[in-house]
Amino acid sequence: MTPDELLRRITARPDVFGGKPIIRDMRISVELILSLLAQGERAEALLEDYPGLELEDVRACIAYAHAVIANDSLDAVRIGK
Repeated sequence: MTPDELLRRITARPDVFGGKPIIRDMRISVELILSLLAQGERAEALLEDYPGLELEDVRACIAYAHAVIANDSLDAVRIGK
């Protein structure tokens, strides 16, 4: 999957987590996944702990973080609606 395809997995809805980026309209935030990865959780463990989560979703969170840093602004990263 290309970075653009991965980023399409990231959505935001005002009624879920105050509009923070989430994965595919699920109630799993990008922030949570990145936090768990930063704490040393393995992607495989996340897939076991969160039914419905796919490896591409974890990769999408990393791609989102990269896009934010590369563009130096949250506004510069487009998320699906």
